[in-house]
Amino acid sequence: MNKPAPMPAPHLFAAQVARTPDAIAVSCDDTAVTYAELNARANRFARFLRARGVGPDCVVGLCLPRGVDMVVALLAVWKAGGAYLPIEPDYPAERIAFMLADSRAAMLVGDRELLDEIPVGRILTVAIDDPAVVSAVAAEPAEPTMPPVGALPGLLAYVIYTSGSTGRPKGVAVPHGGLATYALWAATAYGIGEGSRVPLHSSLAFDLTVTSVVVPLISGGAVVASTAGGVDGLAELLAGDAGFAMAKVVPAHLAVLARTLPAGRAARLGECLVVGGEALAGADVRGWLEQAPGTVLVNEYGPTETVVGCCVFRVAAGDPVADAVPIGGPVPGTGLFVLDDSLAEVPDGVEGELYIAGAQLARGYLGRPGLTAERFVACPFEPGARMYRTGDRVRREPDGNLLFLGRADDQVKIRGYRIEPGEVRTVLAAHPRVSQAAVVVREDIPGDRRLVAYVVLAAGEAADPETPAAIRRFAASRLPDYLVPATVVVLDAIPLTVNGKVDPGALPAPDLSAAAGAGREPADERERVLCAAFAEILGLERAGVDDDFFELGGNSLLATRLTSRVRAAFGVELPMKALFDAPTVARLAGRIGDRKNNQTARPALRPMRGQENAR
Repeated sequence: MNKPAPMPAPHLFAAQVARTPDAIAVSCDDTAVTYAELNARANRFARFLRARGVGPDCVVGLCLPRGVDMVVALLAVWKAGGAYLPIEPDYPAERIAFMLADSRAAMLVGDRELLDEIPVGRILTVAIDDPAVVSAVAAEPAEPTMPPVGALPGLLAYVIYTSGSTGRPKGVAVPHGGLATYALWAATAYGIGEGSRVPLHSSLAFDLTVTSVVVPLISGGAVVASTAGGVDGLAELLAGDAGFAMAKVVPAHLAVLARTLPAGRAARLGECLVVGGEALAGADVRGWLEQAPGTVLVNEYGPTETVVGCCVFRVAAGDPVADAVPIGGPVPGTGLFVLDDSLAEVPDGVEGELYIAGAQLARGYLGRPGLTAERFVACPFEPGARMYRTGDRVRREPDGNLLFLGRADDQVKIRGYRIEPGEVRTVLAAHPRVSQAAVVVREDIPGDRRLVAYVVLAAGEAADPETPAAIRRFAASRLPDYLVPATVVVLDAIPLTVNGKVDPGALPAPDLSAAAGAGREPADERERVLCAAFAEILGLERAGVDDDFFELGGNSLLATRLTSRVRAAFGVELPMKALFDAPTVARLAGRIGDRKNNQTARPALRPMRGQENAR
C-alpha cells in the first residue's frame, strides 16, 4: 500500500494549464474563465496571501458562494502553501466562531456582504470585492508561486469539521498526498478528461465538492457551478443544452431528481453518476437506471477521514441490484480490513468492523491527539502503517464486495451528512426549559429519514403548542441546519432499558397527521405563492397559511429547495435559519417582506484584476 506520493493537486493543475491554457476551466451563470486566466488570478492572490503571512500548514477560512471566485481563492490558498477551511455563512455564529478558533485560522476570505455577518474576533479578514483588496491583488505579479512539489504531500490541503459525539465538532486534517491520490484515481475511474463538464452544486463544506472541483481541474475539464446550489441548483444546470460527463450526488438527491426531472433529463447527468455519503437503496438505483439506462451508477464509500472515497461498487443497466447496494471493493492503494475487537480478520460472511489503511488517510483531528490516537491506530498487517477505525459494521460477501450493515455506535448519516446524536443532544439539553433529551433517526414514512428529538421539560415547565418550534429554533441558533431535528416531541419521561440506556423502540412516533391546509387562506399573492411552494415541495394537495413546514414533513434538504423557490419568486436570499425561525407561510411571508424592504442590491463580485496568461 505504501507508494510514492503523487504530484499534489495544485501542481497537477499548473501542468494542465500548460496543456490547455485556452480551455474553459470554471463557469458560473454568465461568467467563464479559461485555465490561463484562472491560473493568473490564483497566482496573484497567492502572492497577496503570502505577503500577509499565509504559508505551510496555515489555515485560511473560505466563506464564498459557489463560483469562479471560490475556485480562485481555493487554488490561491494552496499555491501559498496553506490549507482551506470551508465556512458556511448559514452556520450559527457560535459554531463559526468555534471553527475559526479551534482551527487557529490565520485569515478569513469572503466577500463584503458575508463577512459583515460573521463573528471573526481578531482574525484578519479579506473581502475579495473590497476595492483596496482588488487593487492590491492586481499589483501582484502573475508568475506562479508554490512550495516545492516534494514538500507538499505531507502539508495540509484542507480542514473539514464534522459532528462530534462529545458535543463539539472536530476538524479532520487532510494532507495533499491523500487528496492527490484520490483525485488522480477518480479522474481515471470516472472518465474525466479535456472537455469534460462536471456540475458543482454542493457546499464547499461538504467533501463531495472535492470530486466536483479538483478532479476536473487536474484533468482539463470544466467546473460548471450553480449559484442556487442543492438539488434545485443541479436541476437548473440540467436545463442547459449540454450534458455532463459525471455528476456526484447523495442518495437523497438521487431520489428527488428521479421524481422531478422531465423525461430525458436524467441522462444529462452523464455517463457516470457517483452517489456517496450514506447507504444506497436498491430501489433508488433501479428507478434511476430505468430513466438513464446509459449511465453507470457508482456507489462510492469513504469517510471524511479517508479523503472522500476509498471503496466503490458499480452498477449498470441490466445488472442485478440487491435491496441493499454493496459498498464494493477498495480503490488502488487502499487496504480494507474487516476485523473483530482484537484486530483479527474475520472470515468472509462474518460481520466485523471496517478499518481502512493506505495513502488516503487524514493526519487526524486538529488539536485532538487523544481522539486521533483512538481512531487512527497501528496497522498490524503493514509495519509502520496506520489504519482508520471507521465504526462501520460490514460483511464481505462471497464475490469479495463489502456490504454495509450499520454502525458500531449511534452515529448516523442523513442526506450525506454525518450526524452524532450526542452533539445534538448536548445542545438541546442546554435549553433552559429542557431537563433531558434523546435524539434518534426515524423512518416512519418509507424514504423519509428524519432526525427526531424527544425532550423532557424541566420541573415547573409546561408544554404548549409553540414549545416544539421554540426548541427547534434554539437548536437552529447553535447547530448547522442538517443537525437541527426536523421534529421535536415533548414527553413526560424518556423510556429507558433495564441497563438505564435510552430505549429507541419505546420512543413514540411523532404525530405528523396534522391536517395540512385546514387553516386560514392566503391573504395576498406572496402567501399564495408560498402556500403553493409548501404544497409542491412537501407533496401535499394544499398547505395553509399557518401550517408548519417541518411539522408537515419538511427537512433540511427540502428546506434548501424552499429557499431556492423563494429566491426565484421574490428575488430574496433567505438564510436557512430564517425558515427555522419562521416555519409557517404567514411568518415566512413577513420575513420576505422585511428582507425586501431592507435588502440593498448585492454588490457584484468584482474579478481580481490582471488576467493575462501566466503559467
